[in-house]
Amino acid sequence: MEQAVLREDMVDSLTHESKGCLQTPRLADAMRTVSREAFVEDDRAAYSDRSFERFGTRVLAPSTAARLLEALAPEADDDVLIVGVGVGYTAALVAEIVGPERVHAIDITRRLVYDARSNLATAGYEAVLVDRRDGAEGLPEYAPYDKILLEAAAVEPPRALREQLADDGRLVMPLGAAEQTLTVVAADGSQRRLGGVAFQPMLVEGEQADTVERNRTHREDRERAQQAAQSRAGWEQEWIDWDDY
Repeated sequence: MEQAVLREDMVDSLTHESKGCLQTPRLADAMRTVSREAFVEDDRAAYSDRSFERFGTRVLAPSTAARLLEALAPEADDDVLIVGVGVGYTAALVAEIVGPERVHAIDITRRLVYDARSNLATAGYEAVLVDRRDGAEGLPEYAPYDKILLEAAAVEPPRALREQLADDGRLVMPLGAAEQTLTVVAADGSQRRLGGVAFQPMLVEGEQADTVERNRTHREDRERAQQAAQSRAGWEQEWIDWDDY
């Protein structure tokens, strides 16, 4: 079956009342246009509504991508920042709506940055700028942004991302830790909550999947615990002759 037919079937399933996660015509058109098979390894399953794992990150299911972008509501000529770009699929959808030159994307994992660049080029969106950055810092060189999408959970909206919003801009993100809510955050800090989600937490430097250890702090804690366990208290030291005391 041709991929275009599969894309059409995917959009039909997402707009059906049983799911109802895709409602905006311009987003539906983008999902009909963007070749999802350019962003996943299994062409046969590219249009099934399920997520994939790649390079330690989750490739969002189409219904999840639709929920995020319905909340983001990108419009033609918006300047958009995607934080945690992953393999690049949502960036491509946004680029189809606003134009590739208006989309900037960052990820803390270098392998994913290279992968996203390659995938976006394959899909025809090579003009999207993808850079390796700490997501909490955003990309201030190109601010302000009309829309910012954070594809990772945080317990509160990162200050730098809020500061990089235009006066009438919006930040969309999963807000919370164990219990997360898809949240729209305005530049003034006001919030609108749109229902539960489940995302991986936003990583900081030293935690990304392509480092030797996912969490540098945990590694140091473990090493110090091992050193403490192997060290001897004063009364155990062999060089002290306790019979002299």
